[in-house]
Amino acid sequence: MKPSHDSGANEQSLGTLLKRAEQAMLKSKTAALKPVGLTLAQFVALSELDTRPGLTAAALARACFVSPQATMILLKAMEQQGLIERRPHQRHTNVLEVHVTAAGREALHSGRMRIAPLDKRVIGSFSAKEARAFRAFLVAFINAVEPD
Repeated sequence: MKPSHDSGANEQSLGTLLKRAEQAMLKSKTAALKPVGLTLAQFVALSELDTRPGLTAAALARACFVSPQATMILLKAMEQQGLIERRPHQRHTNVLEVHVTAAGREALHSGRMRIAPLDKRVIGSFSAKEARAFRAFLVAFINAVEPD
């Protein structure tokens, strides 16, 4: 039986518990993606680009909640790996759009297959009502801490 991680949970701040949950998820997803050869940042970027092809690096940075500098480093590595390609915009040739390559789509699909059981296990630990309430609590938490 797996040890419970709730010892002292009632005494910990919500921020601490949220950070612990985030770290546990990041660790699990990173481990799941390792055999695919993707980092979690690459997986997130590929997922976003799959949904919204042709994003600029700046738009991708905003969508992935990272700095433009971090995105440029990430995109350079992904381009070298053949996961993405950057092409000039049709009308604005000085603007580069980012597109997922066939190799990137294959890696993304493999990554999704490895992440899906983890997501299913997490969501499966809540009833439908609890999951809705948890989402609402997270939104309320975000709204409470984000500046106006």
